[in-house]
Amino acid sequence: MLEHTLATAVHHRFRRPVQPASGAFPTPPDPHRRKPTLSAREIEVMLAWFASDSKTVAARSVFISVGTINTHITRIRQKYAAVGRNAPTKAALFARALQDGHTQLSDW
Repeated sequence: MLEHTLATAVHHRFRRPVQPASGAFPTPPDPHRRKPTLSAREIEVMLAWFASDSKTVAARSVFISVGTINTHITRIRQKYAAVGRNAPTKAALFARALQDGHTQLSDW
């Protein structure tokens, strides 16, 4: 009604808003339901990193180099970002691991 009044006042033809078709605006996915597919090794490396004070210690615990730790963590973060669930920090990545069932608070 207000649009019609305003349109008339400025001598423009009123156009009724078009109703979008059903499903035209999809509901954004629940971020807790979109899990990236992590390999068993990625999960193992991620958990080793969580359990360690540094990437050096984590690397030793899973018998790989620090560079490989960095590669795994980067890929894991990319996978989370790809499903709209960024994890830019260690704490954020830990939260994602908890949400997705890769670990539990009781394990720590």
